[in-house]
Amino acid sequence: MRVATLFGITLSLATCIGGVAVPLTQAVQLRDGIVYFVQPPKLVEATTTYKDTNVWGATYYFTINVPENAGEPLQKVTIAQREGTENIRYNLNDTCAFVGERDRKESRLTLGPVTDERDTRTVTVNFDPPVTPGQTVTIALRPVSNPSFSGVYLLGVTAFPVGEKSHGQFLGFGRFQFYSNRSNWWFP
Repeated sequence: MRVATLFGITLSLATCIGGVAVPLTQAVQLRDGIVYFVQPPKLVEATTTYKDTNVWGATYYFTINVPENAGEPLQKVTIAQREGTENIRYNLNDTCAFVGERDRKESRLTLGPVTDERDTRTVTVNFDPPVTPGQTVTIALRPVSNPSFSGVYLLGVTAFPVGEKSHGQFLGFGRFQFYSNRSNWWFP
């Protein structure tokens, strides 16, 4: 009897597409209206094109996988500097995003507002339209220049589902190590 009940529940939670049962995934929404991902996105990689200090023209790439069973599209991502000697400034108008990874770009995504909250050292990237589940996307963020001071810079990445009251899911840190350009130094 337990097996039959379990089988009945499984069938009621799935839909049949072309003879294959596919589980339905819906977002989690609490009574107060806050929306959560069912399965949160994952920060796949965070890389930079240049690791030397004071370099102009660098790009910081943040690759995020939005799983099929996320339950909601990805509306926005925040990137907050949590560690590092110098506050990194960005050319927000140069920000772009695309489906795929840094070295395998597919289609470009349309962005909504990209904003910078200097007090909290947080950049917010809005997707318009939101990113549908089942995609890997990469955000390309352009700093004015790499920091002047060498060291480790940690950039926390948080993803938000669609919704007026959405709960951000912290995905992890992008860790960037910047090195002083030693070619201009004289060593005895």
